[in-house]
Amino acid sequence: MGDVLAGIHATWEFDTDSVLIRFERGIRAPKLFQALRERRIPHEALESVTLSPGKRGTVVLHAVPRPGADPLMEAAAGQLKEGCDPYRLVLPAEREMLAEYYADELRSSLVPYASKPADRHLVAAPEAPLNFKAYDGRAVFDGRQVSFRWFWTGASSEKWKAGDQTFPVAALSGVEWRSPEVFDGHLRLLRRETEQPDGGGHGGAGPADRDPASVVFGLGYGPVHESLPFAAAVLAAVRGTGGGSPSIPHQLVTVASARRDPADIAERIRHLGDLHEAGLVTDDEFTAKKAELLAEL
Repeated sequence: MGDVLAGIHATWEFDTDSVLIRFERGIRAPKLFQALRERRIPHEALESVTLSPGKRGTVVLHAVPRPGADPLMEAAAGQLKEGCDPYRLVLPAEREMLAEYYADELRSSLVPYASKPADRHLVAAPEAPLNFKAYDGRAVFDGRQVSFRWFWTGASSEKWKAGDQTFPVAALSGVEWRSPEVFDGHLRLLRRETEQPDGGGHGGAGPADRDPASVVFGLGYGPVHESLPFAAAVLAAVRGTGGGSPSIPHQLVTVASARRDPADIAERIRHLGDLHEAGLVTDDEFTAKKAELLAEL
């Protein structure tokens, strides 16, 4: 096809085997679109294409991805608001006939097995390195491992006692993303070592605020445009290593930078002392953790 259809907040460029979506980066565009910038969607990644009336004199061209074809939509798990769906192109109503033409062209390009889930990701995930600030810590993904570094102001005593965490991609079976726009928003890493015999792993025990394999969101923390691309990138990396198949045993490791800011160490020791005084940390745990923090100086 090779043509371009410009809509509100995005432009679709139609090629013979794919659609290149370029997202607007203006101040009114959804922040998720600005973060994604552009995405190439192969025709084989699509399940269906529809055209329907929109709001206030618009029409909406909507391409629906096949389950499992796009790590971003797989991680989102239906939680994105309509206006943040990257597969919706909103157009002025006067372009309805043109939109219908391209919708028909796309429908004719769907593969015969479009109704079946994809056996692999067909759309590229956001590239690492990625990071974002959650309520209780900072999450970092470098393409090979995910690291959580806790904030003393937000992390629970369970996380603080466990220490900063690092998870190699090879040790993960998936990612659970719960939107920060709903109650109990969080990002949880699903670990192979904690899966149940029937394959139904939960990636950790208990609530996300106590699980060292999770970071929790909140007002202003873990926004969709930061945490969802992060989750998608991790999920894509996990699938690239074989998903939930058996792998080498994994041990959680405490992150210890070569040297850290002495003021940061002092603050963490002070917080550790508060936990000790409150009876949330035993004498032995306090002594061991304090020595560990001092060793980082």
